[in-house]
Amino acid sequence: MRRKTPNGFSLIELLIVVAIILIVAAIAVPNYLRARESANEASAVSSIHAVNTGEITYSTLYPTTGFSATLVDLGPTVSNIIDSNLASGQKSGYQFTYASAGATPRTQYTLNVDPLVRGVTGARSFYSDQVSLIHYNETAAAGAGDPMIQ
Repeated sequence: MRRKTPNGFSLIELLIVVAIILIVAAIAVPNYLRARESANEASAVSSIHAVNTGEITYSTLYPTTGFSATLVDLGPTVSNIIDSNLASGQKSGYQFTYASAGATPRTQYTLNVDPLVRGVTGARSFYSDQVSLIHYNETAAAGAGDPMIQ
C-alpha cells in the first residue's frame, strides 16, 4: 500500500509566503509614495508653465484688459486657455492661489502653488509671476526671493 501525500500547503509555508509579501510591501510602499509626491510636483510645475503661457495668450487676446483677474478667466467658461481643474485652483495635490495687481490693463500677477499636505501630496511650494520664472521653497510658501528652478 502506498501512503497518500497531503495536498496543499502547510501552515509554515503559508506564513513564509505572507512574510515575503510583507517585506516586499514594506519596501515598495515608501517608494510608491515618493514617486507619487514627485509626480504631483512635476504636474504643479507643468501647470505653472500652463498658467504663465495662458496669461501671455490672454493678454494678447484682450489687450485692453491685460492679464486675467482670476484663474477662472483663463478656464473653459471664459477664454478656454487652461483646463477646468487648473482653473478651479486645485490640481494634483496642490492649491493654486492667483492674484492680479494693478489697474486695467493689468500688468502684474502672482501665482503661489502650495501642497495640500506638505510631505504627502508634495514637498515644495512654488511661486511665479509675470516674469515667468518659477521659484521654490521646501519649508514654507515660496516667494520671488527663493531659489529658481533651473
